[in-house]
Amino acid sequence: QKVVLQVTMKCQKCRTQALKVAAKQEGVSFVGLEGEKKDKVVVIGDGVDFIKLTNNLRKKVGSTQIISLADQK
Repeated sequence: QKVVLQVTMKCQKCRTQALKVAAKQEGVSFVGLEGEKKDKVVVIGDGVDFIKLTNNLRKKVGSTQIISLADQK
């Protein structure tokens, strides 16, 4: 599955923290940033609990919203 999350990040340190939080989740195979302001976190993996991931990002980085969730082919 592939999910795109909109995360409020003000600095490079915030982006690094967001990537670390996402990478620690169980089942994640890819983590990256996209978007003009590098404010979207892309996570690809099998069996990832995206609700838990969203809550962890909210606690450690900032406001987080799920933009899209799709099956990866």
